[in-house]
Amino acid sequence: MTIRIATRGSALALAQAGTVRDAIEAGGDACELIVVRTDGDVSQASLAQIGGTGVFAGALRRSLLAGECDLVVHSLKDLPVLPAPGLVVAAVPAREDARDALCARDGLTLGTLPAGATVGTGSPRRRAQLLERRPDLDVRDLRGNVDTRLGQVTDGRLDAVVLSLAGLSRLGRADAVTEVLPLDEWPTAAGQGALGLEIRQSDAATLATGSPSPVAVAVRRLADPIAEAAASAERTVLGRLEAGCVAPIGVASAVADGFVALWASVHEPGGGQHLDRRIEATTTGADAAEVLAAAALRLADELLDAGAGALAPLGGAA
Repeated sequence: MTIRIATRGSALALAQAGTVRDAIEAGGDACELIVVRTDGDVSQASLAQIGGTGVFAGALRRSLLAGECDLVVHSLKDLPVLPAPGLVVAAVPAREDARDALCARDGLTLGTLPAGATVGTGSPRRRAQLLERRPDLDVRDLRGNVDTRLGQVTDGRLDAVVLSLAGLSRLGRADAVTEVLPLDEWPTAAGQGALGLEIRQSDAATLATGSPSPVAVAVRRLADPIAEAAASAERTVLGRLEAGCVAPIGVASAVADGFVALWASVHEPGGGQHLDRRIEATTTGADAAEVLAAAALRLADELLDAGAGALAPLGGAA
């Protein structure tokens, strides 16, 4: 069979889906890309106004449920935490760098941007993080693809933008980065840098039978156990907090020999107060997924006990 891969039509989405296509085809299966226009692509309103990053996933998921494609490639940070009935994220491939990056004029960094400098971002989390560190900045709402955003720095409309380092790298635009923001101090969106490969539940269920679906086999062949465990733990923190898609929350993780760490920050919208908590634990390696899952629940509970619900708009997990 030819595996039909649905994707958004942006340059970044096509690059990500193309990477998955190439990896599947290297395993011997034929693929084709199908471009789906999503609600988030049509509207230019801020993500906070149109319901958060989940607006990018809805149309893709409907196409998958309707049988118009066999697989959807999501940026995992854009995928709602709650599963869609009838669908399952069957694999997370090896993860790219999870950090955010500042792309500024004249090689400037966050510390050297002048007072009143204009910085663009469409993320409530990034807005809060920027204003906590530099309350003198003029942070402006920003939509559009990566090249459009970078273009606003090049043409002088903005002094800088904050983007995902993974997205810049996948597009070959890492040369635009003037500062990479350290993950320990600047946790990013849950699952940032990771891709989620979503298929129908009926296909995934065949993996436990003697006649597995070709798409399920192809997708599981790309799975990276550490990336899956880390991304799942980060998303579990959001789920436990019942955090909506636009809640200003950063979550990050690290997995090394014998050691795992998971940390998060919950921010007051628009900057101001924030809560930071971190969990570290030992692991044999084989139990990393279980250790991370337990750490995620403990981390979320510590944040809630510390008052996260009063600080940020939680509830209505998406």
